[in-house]
Amino acid sequence: MKPFRNEPYNDFNNPKIRRKMEKALAQVEYEFGKEYDLVIGGKRVKCEKKLYSYNPAKKDEVIGIFQKADEQIAEQTMQAALKAFETWRYTPATVRANYLFKIANIMRRRRFELNSWMVLETSKNWLEADADTAEAIDFCDYYGHEVLRYDRGPKLLQLKDERDEQRYIPLGVGIVIPPWNFPLAILTGMTTASFACGNTVILKPSSDSPAIAAKFMEMVEEAKVPVGVVNFMTGSGALAGDYLVRHPKTRFIAFTGSKSVGLHIIEHAAKTVPGQIWIKRVVAEMGGKDLIIVDSEANIDSAVTDARVSAFGFQGQKCSACSRLILDEKIYDKFMKKLIPTVEAITVGPPKDHGNYMGAVINESAYKSMLEYIEIGKSEGKLVCGGKPAEGNGWFIRPTVFTDIGPKTRIFQEEIFGPVLAVTRARNFEHAIELANDSEYGLTGAVYTKNRQKIEKAKNEVFVGNLYINRKCTGAMVAAHPFGGFNMSGTDSKAGGPDYLGLFTQAKAIAEYVAARKTKKPAKKRRG
Repeated sequence: MKPFRNEPYNDFNNPKIRRKMEKALAQVEYEFGKEYDLVIGGKRVKCEKKLYSYNPAKKDEVIGIFQKADEQIAEQTMQAALKAFETWRYTPATVRANYLFKIANIMRRRRFELNSWMVLETSKNWLEADADTAEAIDFCDYYGHEVLRYDRGPKLLQLKDERDEQRYIPLGVGIVIPPWNFPLAILTGMTTASFACGNTVILKPSSDSPAIAAKFMEMVEEAKVPVGVVNFMTGSGALAGDYLVRHPKTRFIAFTGSKSVGLHIIEHAAKTVPGQIWIKRVVAEMGGKDLIIVDSEANIDSAVTDARVSAFGFQGQKCSACSRLILDEKIYDKFMKKLIPTVEAITVGPPKDHGNYMGAVINESAYKSMLEYIEIGKSEGKLVCGGKPAEGNGWFIRPTVFTDIGPKTRIFQEEIFGPVLAVTRARNFEHAIELANDSEYGLTGAVYTKNRQKIEKAKNEVFVGNLYINRKCTGAMVAAHPFGGFNMSGTDSKAGGPDYLGLFTQAKAIAEYVAARKTKKPAKKRRG
């Protein structure tokens, strides 16, 4: 077997690659308006109520029509997953891993199509969409390798006359609730990790990106994963989702999304109900208020380039996006003089056009929230860039920068999840770390400095799950940057790392006595 390697990105400056993407976009648009069924135990199911997915960059354009499951449908889905678990749990690890490798290869073949769905349904630009697909492929390949490693078990001390081993066995039925902002990569990672370990899955995607989830389900079926191992259920999170979180047969929930929803899931999963014989496990990633520190001894040009990408890539809608820029006061003015022109040069519009760097925010609710935070920012600091909608029939907002932001302000402390950057002065490097750690979140951060002592200090003291030195705070790579944060950023579950599959298994230690038992010979009887 070949060792794991990260999937390379496409170069859209290559005319041949560009034409493939343009062709795929046209083919995907041709599929708009199609209705998608639920997939429960391999059967197609329709519901009376429907939900619609819209193009954020063309807000009246329907991407697809989806079923709106209720509690009765959720129960049917649970029963299908329970039935499939009876046999899937005993499927050899090599077979389970091979399904992941098959899905990875199908994704490679359908890559431009998958990219196009993300461009049109979630308004990612071409490169962001391609990176999402590449990460999804990486998760399949990496977890395929990892499940084989877990199957071998750890090396244990062997006691005399014993054979000692530890096996990792599946948990049961899991509810996978992925986000819309990495609609293929995170969905793929949580789902494949779950069923690769021998569990069965109820996949409940975000209502903002159900078409991409439906395409993933097509690939699961194309790979001939046994029916019922992955069940596809769209619908309201408040109804069907809550019902399944509280269900006594739910063994675990894998969630990525907002802090409020994540804490709601954790609270409800913690309550035992009649018929429940285990403690439900929750794997949660809940966002961040991520930072970049630029020291007085940093490479300013490199930090400017990376701050722009980190803050405004995919409209700032990454849980890892930089929303707090902390600058040493010695280089503050110089840095901002370089940064602002690069932000003002960002093109905003439908990402179907390769020339647009930023697309739309995901929906009307997000759009209104961004504008509200921009008004808050105007009262808390100085608006130096953006601060208003961009033209077009979509949820477009100009990249926005506020300077002179205090550490206790709302836009410094609260997760905004959009193209709004708060810039703060630090007296020195120690003060910058103090500002960085002044947050209820702890997901990602980047530190720019050439000083080795300061680098080591940052490694020890900046309290985030993913710390980057002299590089951007977004773009974690599977197997190289296991991803997950501290505090209100989640359970530090480290997706794409060597510990991750352990969250979807339980360890069983087995000791077998193997030495031949010695028996005493009966004593000879004396004569007389």
